[in-house]
Amino acid sequence: MADKQYNNQEEIPAEFHSLEEAGEFWDTHSTADYEGLLEPVDVEVDLPPRHRGRRIWVAADLAVQLTLIAKQQGVSAETLANLWLQEKLAQQTP
Repeated sequence: MADKQYNNQEEIPAEFHSLEEAGEFWDTHSTADYEGLLEPVDVEVDLPPRHRGRRIWVAADLAVQLTLIAKQQGVSAETLANLWLQEKLAQQTP
C-alpha cells in the first residue's frame, strides 16, 4: 500500500497475506492516521431487497418476555416472533 510512514505512524504493510492479518493491523490502527494516503473511490451497491417487512408494535412487557425467551433459545426476538406467528397462522388456516 505505502512505502513510507505518514505522520510518524507505523508503515502500512505493502501486502497483507490474509484477511486476519489485515484485520489485526487495522484493529490497532486508524485510517484517520493515514488520511493523506487515502484515495477517493466511487462505489455502486445494488442490493436486492432481502424481504419486505412491516413493523408491528408490541407491548413493552411482551417485548421483554419475547427477548428473554429468544435469548434462551439462541435466536433473535424477530426470528422467534416470526416463528410463533407462522405457527399461529398455520392453526388458523383451513
